[in-house]
Formats: sequence, C-alpha cells, structure tokens
Amino acid sequence: MSKKETFWIPYADLMTVLMIIFLFISLSYMGLVQFQKNQQDEIFKEYKQTKQTLYKELDKTFTEKFKDYNLKVNPDLSIQITDANALFPVQFYDQEVILTDRFKTFLNEFTPLFLSIILKDQYLESISEIRIEGHTALQTEDKENDKVYYQKMLTLSQKRSNKVLEHMMNLSYYDQLAESKKTLLRFITTSNGLAYGKALDSEGNFKFLSGKSINTEKSMRVEFRIVTTSEKLVEKVLEQLNK
Repeated sequence: MSKKETFWIPYADLMTVLMIIFLFISLSYMGLVQFQKNQQDEIFKEYKQTKQTLYKELDKTFTEKFKDYNLKVNPDLSIQITDANALFPVQFYDQEVILTDRFKTFLNEFTPLFLSIILKDQYLESISEIRIEGHTALQTEDKENDKVYYQKMLTLSQKRSNKVLEHMMNLSYYDQLAESKKTLLRFITTSNGLAYGKALDSEGNFKFLSGKSINTEKSMRVEFRIVTTSEKLVEKVLEQLNK
C-alpha cells in the first residue's frame, strides 16, 4: 500500500467521525427546538383554557340572571349592559351623575358575584386589569366630529364610570373583603370614560369597524371588561426562546 493511500484512509475515517458528530449536533438542536415549541404550545394552551373557563363562568353566572338588563357576556371577557333607560337618567355633562334605583339594584346583586369570580385563586395570575367603562351615544349624527361635544361626552362618561365604581366600593360586600383583596382591587380596577369613541351599530359591532350608523340604545352602556395578562404570556415565551 502506498503512502498516499495510507494517508487517505485515516482522513476518510476522520471525515466519518466529523459527520457523525455534526449529525448528533443537528439531532440535539432539533430536539431542543421541538422541546421549546412544546413548552410554548403548553403556555398558550394554558392561557387559552383559563380564558375560556373564565368566560364560561361569567356567562353561566350573569347571562340568564340579568337578561332583563340586556346584559351580554362576550368571549373577550367584557360584560355589556345596554339597557340605557335602566342605567342613568337623562343628564348634562356638567350635572352630578346619579344612578337609577334599578341600576343600583343591579349593582347590589352583580358586584358580589363579579368580585367573587375575579378574586378566585385560579384567575388571579391571569388578570391584569378590571376596566369599568362608561360609553355614550350621539345626540345627533352631525355631532360626531364636534370636538367640544366629544369632550363633554368624555367628561360625562368618565363621571358615570366613576359613579359605578364608587357604588360598588360602598357596598357591604366590598367592606367585608380582606385588606389584601381590597389592595389588589385598587391596583387592578380602573374607571374609564370613552364617550362615543367605541359606539356600537344595531348589530352590536363597533361602528368604527362596520361603517354603519350608531345605535343609540346599544351605544349608551356600561361595560365591565376583564383584561388578561397577555404581557406575562409574552414574557414566558421569550424566556423559553432565550434559554
């Protein structure tokens, strides 16, 4: 056997070993990628299941019980009360906001049920904010682009959402909560006046998206919106990607 042939045999063996090493590296990397994907899928699955469970509990608790208030529980975890006449009497933006007796009765029954759900341990890590939203309608269509009128409606809707939150916090159920629960609720609960920026059409869809006319009865409403911790979900996924 020549020296040249003797040289190529070890060289071929070396290349074979390197190919095997690269193969193992590739397989290991593919396994790691699949492992991370499975973990991400599990995170998304858990998040989706929690949201669906919460929606079902809200729907089961409120939809039938408060149907006389035109209450609607949506999959996005918002609860709409669109019975305008049952909420507030006709008021001007600069007047003191008052709740109708009918709406007070609703809040007296609704609040303990609502808070008992969102304060459950199984949901606490999934909720970042509880938004109490006040929405108004348009007096006439030509007012939609009137900046002064819009500012007045912002003021009115903010005062209304503040009044709803005030009533809820003055209930005996709230007073009897542990201080830690009250602290949590103060941290995650906000009241928001949105005027007619998110007005609804006759089908209950956002007028801005549908392009249809504003429905006054549906638009003048109060919403209780649960905002989930999507930021934490993103953080968990990023943590997995960085490992």
